[in-house]
Amino acid sequence: MRRRLAPAALLLPLALLLTACGGNASAGTDIDGKGSLTLNVGDQKGGSEAILRAAGELDNLDYKIKWSTFTSGPPLLEAVNAKAVDIGGVGNTPPVFAAGAGSKITVVAAWHGTSKGDAILVPNGSGLNDPAQLKGRSVAVAQGSSANYQLVASLKQAGLSLGDVKVKYLQPADALAAFTSGKVDAWAVWDPYTSQILQAKQGRVLTTGDGVTNGLTFQVAAPSALKDKKKAAAIADYLERLRRAYKWVYSHEPEWAKVWAKETGLPEEVALAAVKRTYTTRVAVAVDRQLIASEQQIADTFTSLKLIPGKVDFGKFVDTRFNGDLPASVSAPRPSED
Repeated sequence: MRRRLAPAALLLPLALLLTACGGNASAGTDIDGKGSLTLNVGDQKGGSEAILRAAGELDNLDYKIKWSTFTSGPPLLEAVNAKAVDIGGVGNTPPVFAAGAGSKITVVAAWHGTSKGDAILVPNGSGLNDPAQLKGRSVAVAQGSSANYQLVASLKQAGLSLGDVKVKYLQPADALAAFTSGKVDAWAVWDPYTSQILQAKQGRVLTTGDGVTNGLTFQVAAPSALKDKKKAAAIADYLERLRRAYKWVYSHEPEWAKVWAKETGLPEEVALAAVKRTYTTRVAVAVDRQLIASEQQIADTFTSLKLIPGKVDFGKFVDTRFNGDLPASVSAPRPSED
């Protein structure tokens, strides 16, 4: 039996759900497929499982997929490093922090999309209208997340540094509570949280990561799983299914949004907004030199801020065997409908 989350029209039930995760995985009782081999897959709310299920790509599996859900990328990659998860999806920054910590992780697949869903949000009544006005203000963000780098890059574009703001490192559930109760001046976050706040009319966008960050998302595997021939074959199949699923949702946005809403408890209008703004802009791309160079820039930025100890050679944390004939990582994403 699969667990279903009760529909949630308000943000508070979702906050309580995520708080229950405690920054780690929820109980991993969701299992698809059959066979003697089990692929342990880490996911985030409204991520790979939702897309695959909506597209029918979880049918006819000759191996099992055991799902574990995480509140953000950093704790997911902690599980990959611990070999509790064989593969999982994250944004562009968690692998950099994991690499900086010497974690055993390997980027095996990538997607390029717009960064319009990566936003710095402010409450509706806020007097802030320009990122430069964030100086001296408090900003909530999940440490080591894609939003962490988006905040740094957006501040830099505005002529500010991370030291110019009061950073509150909070996981999404706690950040959501802090933002809606007025305990922070701004929140740097990603979709679907961006769509949640906007659809609930509890905040507005101060700035987005569009044109500021690289718009990349990854599937990251455990080196031990890649060394196992059977698991490596399952990972190859899993990635092909995920790529097909993304192609399916390009022309089935409402259908996917409905499934996603049912899976997560999000209102359908929130799910559809996030689908259009973020998820259906993503195209599968190769893990190539341009991608490594772009991620290296992120790594060097955090090293210079002394948030990562020492130099990171990001090229040592990728595996290109699953690229096939995919286009370059700089290939244009699909246009957002937002």
